[in-house]
Amino acid sequence: MDIKDHIRHVPDFPKPGILFYDISTLLAHAGAWRETVRQLADILAPTKPDVLVGIESRGFLVAAPLALALGCGFVMVRKPGKLPGPTVPYSYELEYGSDTIEIQTDAIKAGHRVVVLDDLLATGGTLDAAINLCRKVGGDVVAAACIVELNFLNGRSRIDVPVHSIVAYDE
Repeated sequence: MDIKDHIRHVPDFPKPGILFYDISTLLAHAGAWRETVRQLADILAPTKPDVLVGIESRGFLVAAPLALALGCGFVMVRKPGKLPGPTVPYSYELEYGSDTIEIQTDAIKAGHRVVVLDDLLATGGTLDAAINLCRKVGGDVVAAACIVELNFLNGRSRIDVPVHSIVAYDE
């Protein structure tokens, strides 16, 4: 099964000139979604993660079922004010401004093997920030993964751990 066949391309979203790679059509197809999770599980099982970290919000959709498949925990990285209890923030610069993400202080134990997940890797800014945030709370980030990678934006070059993707686009 070709996973690319189940990813919709939406031109001019969220603004003119942007081609959006929409995984909602992939999620809606049970067989394609099952195959996506299986492929990611096969790729990530050798890393022996203790926890998978999903980046808000589509990263949750990737990390949660994958954590079940791998038999490990699932942790959320969210925008400020969205997680209950004490949190640790991480602010970072993007090509169009700055942003902040947070994680609960007790979500990752010191030395836990962590894999960070999102739906898509573009410029790599948010994925890099999530990796650094996990390290800030004591995690040992061993890999990162996504469903879709936009090779032409070279986001992989910002990431200092092995990066895995299922589908790549060169334009």
